[in-house]
Amino acid sequence: MAAFRSIDRINRHFGLALLAAIISLSGCATHRPPPPDRTVETPAPKIVTVAFHQPADATSSPTEGDAQDRPVPGTASLDALVTAAVDENPRLVRLYRLYRAAAARSRYVEKLPDPKFSVNVFGNPIETAAGSQRANVSLSQLIPWLAKLDAEQQRSCFEALAARADFLSERLRVIAALKTGWIRLYVLDQQIDVAEANQVLLKSLLDVANARLATGGASQGDVLLGILELSKIEERLLTDRRRRVATVAEMNRLIARQPDTPILGPTQLSVDVPTISAAEGLQLALSSQPEIQAARLRTKATSWGIEVARLSRRPNVALSANYASTDDNRPASPVVRVGEDPWSIGLQISMPIWQEKYDALHDEATWKHLAAHGSVEDLEDGYASHILDLLTEAHRAAETAVLYQDTIMPQARQTLEADQQSYSTGAVEFDRVVQGYRNLLTLELGHLQAVGDLGIAIAQLERAAGASIPVSKSTPTP
Repeated sequence: MAAFRSIDRINRHFGLALLAAIISLSGCATHRPPPPDRTVETPAPKIVTVAFHQPADATSSPTEGDAQDRPVPGTASLDALVTAAVDENPRLVRLYRLYRAAAARSRYVEKLPDPKFSVNVFGNPIETAAGSQRANVSLSQLIPWLAKLDAEQQRSCFEALAARADFLSERLRVIAALKTGWIRLYVLDQQIDVAEANQVLLKSLLDVANARLATGGASQGDVLLGILELSKIEERLLTDRRRRVATVAEMNRLIARQPDTPILGPTQLSVDVPTISAAEGLQLALSSQPEIQAARLRTKATSWGIEVARLSRRPNVALSANYASTDDNRPASPVVRVGEDPWSIGLQISMPIWQEKYDALHDEATWKHLAAHGSVEDLEDGYASHILDLLTEAHRAAETAVLYQDTIMPQARQTLEADQQSYSTGAVEFDRVVQGYRNLLTLELGHLQAVGDLGIAIAQLERAAGASIPVSKSTPTP
């Protein structure tokens, strides 16, 4: 919708930013591409280089916003509300921190384990021909299969990118929820205004009925019917005001503010109609929707998981160096060198002989990869259906709003005005005037609801597509 175009920059480059991160992630480089897996018909995992920088437009910390840019309670600005939500929403803050944690993990997962240094002091010295040994020291280093370390790092890189996509997806959801609440505030405020205006109209009709009752031109039932309609309007006003309070509370929850913090809704709303087809919307979602990107990235991560499982069959190597201190406390001997300190270098190699164990590891990784593939297909099918449903709803709401505004409502107003004039002369009954009034009220409320449904459908379409969508030129609602 036109009222939301000023914040489309927040969503526009999510897909591009995600792609840029995939090709720029540092600390995850390797020069040994894994061989293709023979048990799963999937492409060999691609090696990426990942740099976990912080783009200003997509993954800036939700808690790092300038306090001067945060909205003042009661400010009627959707931009300010979105800025506050992106900075303060607890779920966004949590997902951002998880992304940073996953990014940090990718920077150490391929490193070698720390070497071990040990000192042994003997309570009773070991007596040898060369002298007494009272202590020895050793230094060891475990060296896992290096290709496995590379594969584990690639998996962690894709998992970190998937966590980033989760953050972007939730950001889209929060923004769409705020837009939806913003539209609902407009609809509720307008419906309250319409109900109050009709309340004034009905009171004027009731005054006419009382005047005619005094002259014998109307019955007591006419007055009672008018009072009943007034009670119904009052009930509706109470319901709409309660719904407004609930809407404000939900919007404040998204912004992490007190639920009773006032929010001024818009006084005017522009109505747009999407010009995109369902197929075009799906293509946009496939390229820009972070939730789909997250599923694809997790599929790549699980493909590297298969490689990790395959390389788990490779042995690990441990190198060690040992040194012992020997006392010079023996008589000279032509056989041994008295007091000489012995040293040694050791090599240990693990023996991965338990084939059932490694077969199970490979099966586990394979099934996870297949499940990840299934989640991508499920998401794509779900978004195809969701986008078609939203487009259908948007066009339905647009056609309904036009039908109400251009045809039905003018006719209903003309009918009510004619009945009011006829009632003042006694040509029609009071219940017919009330019925005309009731019809007009229902149509006015229905028109506002259709406008709101259209706006909400557009907001949800932008969230589903992951970017702004083309719309027709809008005109402000009356």
